[in-house]
Amino acid sequence: MTSTLLRGRTLSFVRWPQTIDDHSAWRYEEDGGLLIRDGRIVAAGAYADVEKQAGEAAKKIDHRPHLLLPGFIDAHVHFPQMQIIASYGAELLDWLNTYTFPEETKFANAQHGRRIARLFLDEMVRHGTTTVAAYCSVHKASAEAFFAESHDRNMLNIAGKVMMDRNAPDGVLDTPQSGYDDSKALIAQWHGKGRQHYAITPRFAITSSPDQMEMAGALCREYPDLHMQTHLSENHAEIAFTQELYPWSRDYTDVYEHYGLLGKKSLFGHCIHLSDREADALSDSGSVAVFCPTSNLFLGSGLFDYQRFRRRDKPVRIAAATDVGGGTNYSMLRTMDEGYKVIALNGEKLNPFQSFWQMTRGNAEALSVAEKIGTLDEGSDADIVVLDARATPAMRLRMETVETLAQELFLLQTLGDDRTVREVYVAGRAAKSDMAI
Repeated sequence: MTSTLLRGRTLSFVRWPQTIDDHSAWRYEEDGGLLIRDGRIVAAGAYADVEKQAGEAAKKIDHRPHLLLPGFIDAHVHFPQMQIIASYGAELLDWLNTYTFPEETKFANAQHGRRIARLFLDEMVRHGTTTVAAYCSVHKASAEAFFAESHDRNMLNIAGKVMMDRNAPDGVLDTPQSGYDDSKALIAQWHGKGRQHYAITPRFAITSSPDQMEMAGALCREYPDLHMQTHLSENHAEIAFTQELYPWSRDYTDVYEHYGLLGKKSLFGHCIHLSDREADALSDSGSVAVFCPTSNLFLGSGLFDYQRFRRRDKPVRIAAATDVGGGTNYSMLRTMDEGYKVIALNGEKLNPFQSFWQMTRGNAEALSVAEKIGTLDEGSDADIVVLDARATPAMRLRMETVETLAQELFLLQTLGDDRTVREVYVAGRAAKSDMAI
């Protein structure tokens, strides 16, 4: 079996870094080595030590002086929305009706779905993201297109066709029964095939009738190991409309609770305006709140209170995500730069080690896949991003005065983008340099 030996400055996290000086929270090697075999990291540490295990036949790739980190993870993204990113002037419900739903009708065409899936995963890799939790359109063919493209690339991705049977145009509606049947068929075809994971995906309570919510709950009971993803408490008009549609509910979260959709693999996009009762419900069930800063700012939805959720007596698990196309950038670096600003507007700070933990191990833990990805530990899948902090003239100039790893990481987060990403490895295969860029 051919081995690959990567050399560079390696950084991987062990746990959440409490402070900027919490050195035991991460492993950093100034001259690090990663030995990859059969798509996995089989040795990691100081290059001199790892090289001894590599053997003469190993292919050696020297990425010095660049940083090698686990590939970035994006916990909430809509792949059918590539052609409506940067659409002007709407809040959430207007955004959906004006841009999103008309755009997603196109995905009834399987050829269109396959084209956009290919371009979407190209864009993810270009920006250093190796795993996403993706929403497809309502059409079964859109999920088939996404999974086929993901499987061809051997990427570990989580995705599902959205279930939605009301309050949208006919071209993006299913029925409770067809949504259930299509989801079951997709689970049978794709879940566990290679590195693919299926997510049960009721879009949100507004576009799913009580009957469909029952069907989503039934799927969660039938497939307790699957992810469930939806949206929660993104803006005030959405919350009010949900309460009108489900007048018996105590609050928005109670709707999902009632149908059995909370749990350790349940991903709730946004969660900006939660009451304490709702946050307790997420915490008690182990559910995940997904922070989507660029989208929340772009649509004027509100400020996610990241540090308060972490600090509560009943803390809430958190992931971070681009939420393209409401989100305005495919890059997790750009996303966490905006996240830093959202947190600052709440009177808090997020240090750069915490940001990079969130993009890697933190998101892997939130998605319950940390045994496979999110670290450079031995046994992990070899999903790796190579970052160049001197990628642009402005970054090179700033690096002349950078003296610490923390400063370099903060520079990468603040000024970095796809140009910063020198290479991306997906299951050990060089993926970015293979693309026709």
